[in-house]
Amino acid sequence: MVQDGQAEIRDAFDAAAADFTALGRHLWEPIGAATVAVAAPRPGERVLDACCGTGASAIPAAGLVGPDGLVDAVDMSAPMVDELRRLSAGLPQLRAHAADVTTWTAESYDVVQSALGIFFFPDMTAGTDHLVSLLRPGGRAVFTIWRGESMAAAGRHLGLAIAEATNTPVPAPRPPHLVDRVNQPGGYAAWLAGRDLVDVEVTVHEMALTMTPEVAWLVITGSGFRGALAKVPEDALHTVRELYLASLRDAGVTELDATTLIGSGRRAT
Repeated sequence: MVQDGQAEIRDAFDAAAADFTALGRHLWEPIGAATVAVAAPRPGERVLDACCGTGASAIPAAGLVGPDGLVDAVDMSAPMVDELRRLSAGLPQLRAHAADVTTWTAESYDVVQSALGIFFFPDMTAGTDHLVSLLRPGGRAVFTIWRGESMAAAGRHLGLAIAEATNTPVPAPRPPHLVDRVNQPGGYAAWLAGRDLVDVEVTVHEMALTMTPEVAWLVITGSGFRGALAKVPEDALHTVRELYLASLRDAGVTELDATTLIGSGRRAT
């Protein structure tokens, strides 16, 4: 059963699916490629790509494992999975599944990877432990999260714009989350080391998005931020967009930090 919070996340990504691919070339694809570069799947290996979205990490992984390998790509958003199936039509080794990866039962993967997914789990620790349990002994886990305040500025300015456009209070800060305590290299490495992983390393992938009006709005409509627009009346969306872009300009935000931490390790034997 999908919990209420998970349903809201799924619905946000369902709504974002149309713009997710458009944002991908600016954001998701470079992050996915960096994740796969650390995971380094080899020909013939079995890979689980958790929270796959439209395939930013699943597609390059499928290219590396080749026709003798396998990539199971899993996401709760059926529209995202449908788009992935379209994009991966020439890769029969990639199997896309609309499912909850925290209850996925296949095992003995050589690689389990997730680019920007594990912090969406209802219980980040339990969900990550489950993913690690699906690895063969000695198999490689690679989990990418945002570093520090990456992407947060976009959410803050969107909240201000929605409040002004709808004459409602500015949204309260989201409740504290485990990811807030592990979003720096040292803390993340220590947390991963507690996940039955050895040889843990954390790679910092520095990245910044140039916030042209097109990209700045795609950051909202092609990501989980899309969920914040769900309660905005249709006739107010244009106003929200213009207020959001004006708020970014007034604050001098010309670039958005999109730096990630790519944590890796091997399942203990």
